[in-house]
Amino acid sequence: MTLSDVSQARAHTEETGLDLDHTHLESGTSLWRDAWYRLRRNRLAAWSFSLVSVLALVALLAPWIVPYPFDAIDFTRIGQAPSLAHWFGTDDLGRDLLTRTVHGLRISFAVGMIATCVSLCIGVLWGSIAGFVGGTLDALMMRVVDVMYSLPYMFFVIILMTIFGRNILILFLALGAVQWLTMARIVRGQVLSLRHKEFVEGAQSVGCTRRRIIVRHLIPNTLGPVIIYTTLTIPRIILEEAFLSFLGLGVQAPMASLGSLTSDGAQAMEIYPWLLIAPSLVLALLLLSLNFLGDGLRDALDPRMHKG
Repeated sequence: MTLSDVSQARAHTEETGLDLDHTHLESGTSLWRDAWYRLRRNRLAAWSFSLVSVLALVALLAPWIVPYPFDAIDFTRIGQAPSLAHWFGTDDLGRDLLTRTVHGLRISFAVGMIATCVSLCIGVLWGSIAGFVGGTLDALMMRVVDVMYSLPYMFFVIILMTIFGRNILILFLALGAVQWLTMARIVRGQVLSLRHKEFVEGAQSVGCTRRRIIVRHLIPNTLGPVIIYTTLTIPRIILEEAFLSFLGLGVQAPMASLGSLTSDGAQAMEIYPWLLIAPSLVLALLLLSLNFLGDGLRDALDPRMHKG
């Protein structure tokens, strides 16, 4: 690295507000490398990332790390308080609450991830097509988005669940089908700012089709905002599933999510308070961690958000 390269790197550091160490400068930088560096330096985001990773690992390994089957009923252990045999206590059917909380964490993660993937696929494709094609098609597609925005999306989810049945697959699709609107707007805005860039015009000049330009050039360049919004969508969907569980439209017994466990605990909190405390604390930790991680990713992927 020459003296001029070091000077340019330092000037870049001062412009963006980044405080990169000497080793980081010497090894070269890129957008994703800088983002990872800034994310690690954000202690709250780093701790949130670690906690989300641990919770995800626990959810993934749920069948192998819990001591009892999640639906095992034992009438001799009804309503037992937390003990060495049952760390979180048992419920009104004698089921181990730790086991059900771990399995509920797994279901909540699945609901959040799968529904977010559904909204991601719809929103990214819708927004990228509208932004790149433009004109009448863009106006028509975005008016559809505006009309759907005006509808109370939670009632739309409830209607879908009522019509098609209380199936967990329908729950995934219903929650994902109402969360793609903001994603479509974000992607459209990014594509509008990119479609006249040199690399897009270069691709058009060599005869690339619209489909190839959108898939290979435009969508990859919108990944930053998409990743940020995705991390903020997952906790929102988990919270919406918890709300549906309070209404009796969420995950159906004997399966359980953190939302349905919290709902059951709220109904019996005066008799068995531990039924509410354990799942609600895990749910709160999961939602807070995902939100803090999303804020950290936003700051990491946008240097202009960096302060001091």
